[in-house]
Amino acid sequence: MSEILVKLEVAQPRRMFGVLLLFGLGLTMIYISASSPPSKLYELAVLLGFAALFIWSGVRLYRATADTILLTRESISTASGVEICRIEDIDNTDRGFFAFKPTNGFLVRTKTPHPRHWSPGLWWRFGKKIGIGGVTSPRQAKEMVAIIDMMVKERDQKGA
Repeated sequence: MSEILVKLEVAQPRRMFGVLLLFGLGLTMIYISASSPPSKLYELAVLLGFAALFIWSGVRLYRATADTILLTRESISTASGVEICRIEDIDNTDRGFFAFKPTNGFLVRTKTPHPRHWSPGLWWRFGKKIGIGGVTSPRQAKEMVAIIDMMVKERDQKGA
């Protein structure tokens, strides 16, 4: 493996806040359905279904945010070995206010589409767009996108 330029780690307070919020919503819905159950059975099923969805989301967020995103000269990948994208495939990045990006993160546009993937709180990929961030450190995300921008600019100048 090549040299790691930047590590984008999960901010533990943000991670715990997100997980506890999702668990809390699920448990609140269970409490409501037990303390004052709806009169119709389908309403109870919907309430318990949403409770299960929130608890499942909390578990999924907790598991996904145990990982770290790594930037090397060749690619953006996770510490668990999933390659998010290659540097030569990056078209541009966007960290603007109105960009459709994760909180405390940035958007990467690639030249070729990739399979869909979602790691809640860490990164997602849909076609040519990759969102990196969420419950990650804002400082590390800014540092990572700045280095990616420099690498893409350097690559484009060499190719021109």
